[in-house]
Amino acid sequence: MRRNRSTKPTQLIAGLLAGLLLAILAVPLGAQPAPETRTGHGFGPVYDAAHETTLNGTIQEVVTKRVAGSPVGMHLLVAGPEGVVDAHVGPYLTKDTQEALHAGLPVQIVGAVEQLQGKSILLARQLIFGGRTVTVRSENGFLMRAHASRSAHSRSDHKNATTTQKGESL
Repeated sequence: MRRNRSTKPTQLIAGLLAGLLLAILAVPLGAQPAPETRTGHGFGPVYDAAHETTLNGTIQEVVTKRVAGSPVGMHLLVAGPEGVVDAHVGPYLTKDTQEALHAGLPVQIVGAVEQLQGKSILLARQLIFGGRTVTVRSENGFLMRAHASRSAHSRSDHKNATTTQKGESL
């Protein structure tokens, strides 16, 4: 009887393992080759740094409302030598940069043109306007979050004002 007890669990485990092996072999494996990937691929459009170009033109319109079929974020419609170009600058520009961009402003945009749903869109990597250079994307094409920072000049003015106030109150 004792010998019988020790063989029953072993037989049960062996039977379960054999059934599992049979089930694994019976189910067809649907392995497929991985699709070809490109640099900068993610949730948004793909940025091709090898085809980077520079556009010099004038902003005709600043588009902040979402248009179906285009990337999320601000777009600039820029009149250049080859006509009006839709330049995507993304959702992460600082408030002061957004406010500085307006119709009639001359701008230089470095970026790569991509086809998205039948439209050519310039994915801006860098904006140059009014003596400012704003980086929108990394060299690999990933959108960068802009951080609003106070200038060293305004910090030193604040520090001097605090010192003066303390000096006057004594």
